[in-house]
Amino acid sequence: MQQIFVTGISTEVGKTIASAIIAEALEADYWKPVQAGDLDNTDSDKVRSLISNDKTVIHTSRYELKTPMSPHAAAERDGVKIDRLEIVEPQTDNSLVIEGAGGILVPLNENDTVLDIIMPTYHVVVVSRHYLGSINHTLLTVGWLQQKGYDVSVLFSGKANPETENIILHKTGVSLIGRIDEEAVFDKAVIKKYADKFAPILKTL
Repeated sequence: MQQIFVTGISTEVGKTIASAIIAEALEADYWKPVQAGDLDNTDSDKVRSLISNDKTVIHTSRYELKTPMSPHAAAERDGVKIDRLEIVEPQTDNSLVIEGAGGILVPLNENDTVLDIIMPTYHVVVVSRHYLGSINHTLLTVGWLQQKGYDVSVLFSGKANPETENIILHKTGVSLIGRIDEEAVFDKAVIKKYADKFAPILKTL
């Protein structure tokens, strides 16, 4: 069974869409350990609405925080303290896709970051989207993960930018899953299209 942790180089780069595609491709379960903001339409809700298969189970987040900001600050506003040791992956006999909150160094509390809940056995997929500064952000993210000994792949999101994509792949040496294009809408059909496209490589991770 595979355990894939999906992280991003920044916010709003496409982690949730990527997570839905990976979960659909592998018919894997999905889990977002820490959700911050928009509790009426969480990332778990979004993934649930985009999945076509009947095998994927959406597991409950350990922390659901009201304010769309860094988890440590959102927790403080809610009068909650995030305890890393209480973030325990759900029991399942299926593969599991875990979606992080923001990037790998986003703080959960005064001491721990998202990186501290990425287990050594997880394969990490870094979602990278082109913008001014994204090369640096991608290389820093992948570099930190590689230094910690994780197996890492990159999934590009948004319009193609060959100069950016090629230098990232050259400098990191990580495997490429593919790229999610700009789409007019992301619905079940579009998610299924990408899931079918990426499934062969995802199954080898």
